[in-house]
Amino acid sequence: MKFFQIPLILVTVFLLFSCKEPPPRPVVRLIPLPAHVAEQKGIFIVTPATKIMISNNSDQLRQIGAFINNHTEKYYGISIPVTVSDNQEDESIFIKLDENLKMGKEDYHLVVSKRGVVIEAAAPNGLFYGIQTLLQLMPPTPKQLSGIVLPAIEIKDTPRFSWRGLHLDVSRHYMPKEFIMKYIDYMAMHKFNTFQWQLSDDQGWRIEINKYPKLTEVGSVRKKTLMGHGNHPVGYDTIQSGGYYTRNDIREIVSYAADRYITIVPGIGMPGHALAALAAYPELGCLGVPYEVATRWGTFNDVFCPGKENTYTFLRDVLTEMSTLFPGRYFHIGGADCSETRWEQCSACQLKMKTDSLGTTHDLHNYFVRRMGSVLDSLGKELVGWDEIAKDTLLSKGVVMSWRNESTAINSVGRKLLTVMSPARICNFDQYQSDPKTEPLAVGGLLTLEQVYNYEPVPSDLSSQEAKYIIGAQANVWTQYMKTPEYVEYMVFPRAAALAEVVWSPKVGKDYAWFRKRLLEQVKRYDALGIRYCKAEFKITNQ
Repeated sequence: MKFFQIPLILVTVFLLFSCKEPPPRPVVRLIPLPAHVAEQKGIFIVTPATKIMISNNSDQLRQIGAFINNHTEKYYGISIPVTVSDNQEDESIFIKLDENLKMGKEDYHLVVSKRGVVIEAAAPNGLFYGIQTLLQLMPPTPKQLSGIVLPAIEIKDTPRFSWRGLHLDVSRHYMPKEFIMKYIDYMAMHKFNTFQWQLSDDQGWRIEINKYPKLTEVGSVRKKTLMGHGNHPVGYDTIQSGGYYTRNDIREIVSYAADRYITIVPGIGMPGHALAALAAYPELGCLGVPYEVATRWGTFNDVFCPGKENTYTFLRDVLTEMSTLFPGRYFHIGGADCSETRWEQCSACQLKMKTDSLGTTHDLHNYFVRRMGSVLDSLGKELVGWDEIAKDTLLSKGVVMSWRNESTAINSVGRKLLTVMSPARICNFDQYQSDPKTEPLAVGGLLTLEQVYNYEPVPSDLSSQEAKYIIGAQANVWTQYMKTPEYVEYMVFPRAAALAEVVWSPKVGKDYAWFRKRLLEQVKRYDALGIRYCKAEFKITNQ
């Protein structure tokens, strides 16, 4: 037969190319993509007869179970009771906490079969993330249903990085407490676990401190605000801008975040970005003259005076009060963009430099950072700062947030300092998302969805051992041009979805085209939640 006369070489070539066919993509479209997904045959239908069963009667498990019920009740009209059981029963969603499982605290194992759903983990964190994945398996468009169809599937998941961060600056423009809680919900939905909350800067102080009431009485109020772009201003408005969070607000938000396994890292600008504090307490500046809360953007020569002992007393008091409100491990002190002009002419600074054998104002800056680190250490906290803090060769403890370039990260890793990648070119979400002519006013630059998705946090120059000091990445949202919550949402989404996949999903197998298709489902959820997101830079067709 002629069939057998086909040359063997052609058959071999055919087989080789056939072997290189990529595996089929799963039908289920999740963001961030789990580490392992195996689709099965069949479905499970959640109905009013379904039960949510938890393996113990702890408050944490009851709350995790309640997240499912709250979601199904709100979006599909199906209420599911939460009960306690040692084992899975038919027609149930079984949430099992087993500390003996050999899993990380954020890992989970999820199985959907004809019998029901099982989510198991070694820690409540993992169960919570399993719930977030389960909610994504449900229809993205909310409507009243008699039953919620779930595809049969098995998922084994573990995050790539331990620091998965989003930042929000509320000093330039105050954001209401209710929006902060929504922002935290959006983070949880994408499996972020760290919220850096920038609470002070030159343009406003946003947290109540009992010992220093003028910080909010004076420092939270900006008389006017620059209009137009900072490089091309068109004058000032006549609107007083203000707002701050009371201690009770802070407690409520911290508790809300903790329920969603998100740690809040508070940020207070120092020694630079301090004009709002100086307006309230001018004696903390080198000149000691009346200062005003900044009405324009940029950096300023007037900063905290590191030559005066009362500066350290003030900051210790502030950090001490804040440490009682924020139970998390980390505290961000900034440390960047600090002008040293005043220090060069300040008699107190010059005396301090002479007394402590500090040769330059740069040494004085390093001294200030180390001293703040010691204060935080005494409070059981750990210092976090922008990568300028790593210029200090004597700094031996703290987390470096690398925002300038990879070389700063390589430097901090070389000194065995934990490092979070946050390069401005990729992680500053105040940049344009597409053609500036079609976008709202932004700080400048261009940062597309694809650029964020294709970012690799671990510099290629690092060895596998060195790479362990890169603990994650974070996007920063500076609000100079974002006056409203809707504006913030527009600048953050969907770029936050891309970063979520960078910090959660395995590096191997990343595929931007596949991410775009999965994003089709995610933006339906954005629509359901009322999130205002940018549609300009991705034209997705359902394929």
